[in-house]
Amino acid sequence: MAEFSRGSIRNITLIAPHGAGKTSLAEAMLFMHGATDKLGKVDDGSSTLDYESEEKNRNMSINSHVAFFETKNHFINVVDTPGFLNFLYETDSATKIADGAVILVEAIQGEAPVQVRKYWDMAGDIPRLIFVNKLDRENTSLEDTVNSISNELGVKALLFTLPMGDEGNFNAVIDFVKMKAYTYDSDGNTQGIPIPEDMIEKAKAGREKIVEAVAELDDELLVKYLDGQEIDEDLMIKMLHQGILDAKIYPVFAGSATNLLGIKALVVGICRYLPSPIERNSISAKNGEGEEIQINPEEKGNPAGYIFKTISDPYAGKMSIFRVFSGSIKSDSTVYNSTKGVKEKLGHLHRLIGKKEYPVDVAECGDIVAVNKLKDARTGDTLCEESNPRIIPPAELPSAVLSFAIEPKSRNDEDKLNPSLAKIHEEDPTFQYHMDEETNEFLLSGTGQSHVEVLVNKLKEIYGVNVDLHTPRVPYKETIRGKSTTEAKYVKQTGGKGQYGVVSINIEPLPRGQNFEFVNKIVGGAIPKNYIPSVEKGIIDAMKSGELAGYPVVDVKVTLFDGKFHPVDSSDMAFQIAGSMAFKQGMKDAKPLLLEPVMKMEITIPEDSMGDVIGDVNSRRGKVSGVDSLAGSHLINALIPMSEVLTYAPELRSITSGRGTFTMDFSHYEEVPHQQAGKIIAESSKGTESEE
Repeated sequence: MAEFSRGSIRNITLIAPHGAGKTSLAEAMLFMHGATDKLGKVDDGSSTLDYESEEKNRNMSINSHVAFFETKNHFINVVDTPGFLNFLYETDSATKIADGAVILVEAIQGEAPVQVRKYWDMAGDIPRLIFVNKLDRENTSLEDTVNSISNELGVKALLFTLPMGDEGNFNAVIDFVKMKAYTYDSDGNTQGIPIPEDMIEKAKAGREKIVEAVAELDDELLVKYLDGQEIDEDLMIKMLHQGILDAKIYPVFAGSATNLLGIKALVVGICRYLPSPIERNSISAKNGEGEEIQINPEEKGNPAGYIFKTISDPYAGKMSIFRVFSGSIKSDSTVYNSTKGVKEKLGHLHRLIGKKEYPVDVAECGDIVAVNKLKDARTGDTLCEESNPRIIPPAELPSAVLSFAIEPKSRNDEDKLNPSLAKIHEEDPTFQYHMDEETNEFLLSGTGQSHVEVLVNKLKEIYGVNVDLHTPRVPYKETIRGKSTTEAKYVKQTGGKGQYGVVSINIEPLPRGQNFEFVNKIVGGAIPKNYIPSVEKGIIDAMKSGELAGYPVVDVKVTLFDGKFHPVDSSDMAFQIAGSMAFKQGMKDAKPLLLEPVMKMEITIPEDSMGDVIGDVNSRRGKVSGVDSLAGSHLINALIPMSEVLTYAPELRSITSGRGTFTMDFSHYEEVPHQQAGKIIAESSKGTESEE
């Protein structure tokens, strides 16, 4: 492997909505530059990068995957990222370690997909190029697509290459900067050809727009341009490079990844215009005292590596993939995990192309490498020197917004469930799992339905754990709105010592959230003191299952004011049962009602979805408490019953064309409307009958 200076390295991430062709583009770049022997394809499962079984089955990326290839003068690390909304944490993490991005836009019927705004924003402040893909298909228009990009993103997209030919028949592109045309064959070979006569005027017009954009970057160049003087090509490339770094120019390249068209022109653009590791901005971090510091991209600086990806395998163990932001890290050395506060012994370092490993002795500033079997390291950890600890903040975890109850199919599955989920969590920290004490269900929560399905399939295929999925129960509760007074008598004679206990209680409601209060007002020894706790225990046991639909009872005050006992037949058990009987009868007489959990939600949506989303919130019995305007979007604050948002994630995605996001937390309980309460009680009765 050839040696490359730090200035000749490019670290790029591919970002786009699902289906735009990111993996196909990565496969094309690898094949055309000799990093792979054959062109991997997503559709037939031969992709080098999407090698996991779930990715092959679904024909899409679920994880980010790293690869590298070499040109004559440059070494390029590529991170291919998922585009499906359930897996965008992988994209966020990859963007954190990239120096530049290629944003893919699918050209179909002349329009850029509206979702591209979300992915454009995900690139943050790193320099980027745009690649309009799938131009070999019918009914596509590059000009309309570029205009759509500019309108959607609010930037001036500038075309740098132009396809030659119509739709499915194009087999060459024109490079406006070099003013040359290039043909491509099925093996990825490129050949320069003259620009056809009928396209020279288009090519000149395209180049003129680039020259004009360059001139506007510098006052002296603008004077030369206005005077009709030529701008030197090398100077133009240098100025374009800086203009792209300063987010003043947004180049657009055109082609077809699956047909290898326009790919080498794009790679040339990556090498010319995107920054090297030593050109990137410093990265924010904290020192050992928790103070804010900046880590500069220095070849000889103190080492700092950031783990952005973990791969967990039940047989090969754990692999940590990290980017070196400063200094160098050697194989078989000891580093300090400043996030965990422990030392880590490194084994051999290696680069990756998919799952194939290429050993390296040292990882220097700008390198992306992997290491196996670190003991304590997790995604988001920082590796550095113990004498100079720095912590790079991890990418923010998305909210787990969709929960399913999972039920192991056998005792063996139950025993393996928690350890297996813990292993999967090492590589995917975006899901949560726990036992819900209120519903007694084991809940698995993820970023969407596809996410949860992938987790369940991993449990089965990789760890041999079989589970059933079902919608989780809503933890309804019961309470009262009225008062009641009840006497209950428990008498039982069995021939010998019997059972005897009589209690009289008052039941009344408490303010919401007060749960339970027991008051003892027995006087004159009507019930001996040693039996009072038994009465309370019987009442608490009865509160576990209300009289309406069998849900726990809350927010009641019970006052024990009278009773009777027998010196021989009374017992703890008798007064427990009497207390339970009294409470159950008293609940029926105190106007019981159902309570439902209400969620506090923050819903971020594009402006054009405002009316539809608010209408949908209202249809879910929600209450909008406020709307805040953000840059190009709105934040809706709302309170919505939990039962109405158990499957909200895919529905919001549909309303907003994938651009809406939300978070939700429990807010409070409130009364279920009469009509809904009747349905819940009826369903509960059916469930009870089926059990009987």
